[in-house]
Amino acid sequence: MTFFDRRHGLAMSDPVDGRFRILSTRDGGRSWKVLPADGMPAALPGEAGFAASGQCLVSAGPKDVWLATGGGATGRVLHSADRGLTWTATETTIPAGEGAKGVFGLAFRDRRHGIAVGGDYRTDQPSPRAAAVTGDAGRAWTASTAPPPAYRSGVAWLPHSRSAALAVGPTGTDLTTDGGRTWRTVDTGSYDTVDCTPDGACWASGEKGRIARSGVRF
Repeated sequence: MTFFDRRHGLAMSDPVDGRFRILSTRDGGRSWKVLPADGMPAALPGEAGFAASGQCLVSAGPKDVWLATGGGATGRVLHSADRGLTWTATETTIPAGEGAKGVFGLAFRDRRHGIAVGGDYRTDQPSPRAAAVTGDAGRAWTASTAPPPAYRSGVAWLPHSRSAALAVGPTGTDLTTDGGRTWRTVDTGSYDTVDCTPDGACWASGEKGRIARSGVRF
């Protein structure tokens, strides 16, 4: 799920009757309603959202929200500019085509600039082109020129930075300082998701109850 403010938020499920299902709340989560499916593009065969990081549905600003997918023929990002009523779907450069592959996590620092991460979560499979960036609200995605070396499930922008972000996965953590175009590994611990707070701290969590805090500042 994701929230635009303290009252308005969305939650999602995998496709129902061929389309992703979106629920909306206007009272801080006390009650929810299913939004009409008319504005949602048809899902691809086998397409779904990955729950590894909780970042397959993210928002920025008062109305914009993005949904990451995998498992279908292509890894896609769906975008809505009206709080989930209508959506457009765009193919990314992150490979999909199998149930274990696609876009796993998204992070937007504003309504235009975003990062997508993913790959193939199977440990014996490579994950080339595991990251992509957009500068136009997700209408087009460009592959990172030096992506993370393996599958990554979570990503977060560092606070007060327009160019630095962290990506995490089972084989390590990577840092970008140029908005997601190039990445370098800074830690080899296993983590599934990451989030940062306004005071500059970033928190990651992973298997077997692992929790870590980073105080990197830019």
